[in-house]
Amino acid sequence: MAHTVLDDDEDGDDRKGETVMPGGRVDSLFFRSRNVLITGKIDDKAARTAVTHLLALNEESDAPINVFISSPGGHVESGDMVHDVIKFIRPRVRCIGSGWVASAGALIFIAAAREDRVCLPNTRFLLHQPSGGIGGQVSDMQIQAEQIRQMRARFDRLFAEATGQTPDRIAEDTARDFWLTTQEALDYGLLGRVVTSIDELS
Repeated sequence: MAHTVLDDDEDGDDRKGETVMPGGRVDSLFFRSRNVLITGKIDDKAARTAVTHLLALNEESDAPINVFISSPGGHVESGDMVHDVIKFIRPRVRCIGSGWVASAGALIFIAAAREDRVCLPNTRFLLHQPSGGIGGQVSDMQIQAEQIRQMRARFDRLFAEATGQTPDRIAEDTARDFWLTTQEALDYGLLGRVVTSIDELS
C-alpha cells in the first residue's frame, strides 16, 4: 500500500504530499548497491533495462558495477548490445554467473575481463553456435545464410579472445551444445574464479 509523507524531513528535504510506493526504498537501495540483474530470456526489453541501468550507474560514479547473470540466452543482437555497453562505460564491470549462463547470456558474461568473470558454485555454462531461421525467396535465403555465417565467425572470434582458445576450437566445440561445469569453465578460460561470498568480490 502506498503512503503519503505528511511532514518535511528534519534535514530540510521537503517531501510533503509525496506519494511513496513500498518498493521505492528497495529500488533506491538496489541502485546504490551498483548491482545489475540479467535474468530470464534476453530480448530487446531485457537489453534495454540492463543498458539503462548500466548507463545510469556510469553517470553516477566510476565505482565498480556487478552484473548478475542467470539466463538461458535469447536474441543474439540483444546480447551484443549489453556486451558492447559493458565495454563502453567507464566503470569496471564484474560479471557474476548464477544458475546458468547460456548462449547470449554467455556472450554478455565474456564482456568482462577474465579476472572479473566469476560465478557462484552451482552455475552451469552453455555455449553453442548462433542459430536463425531462413525463409523466403532464394536470393533472400542466401543473404540470410551469409548473415548467419558472419554472426558465427564473430561469435567464434569473441569467445576465442575471451578464453584464449582458437576460433577453430570454439567452432568445433560449439557445433553442438557445449555444457561446462564451473571447473571445466575455469580450465577452458571462460571463467576467472568461483566465489561463495560477496566478500570475495572486493
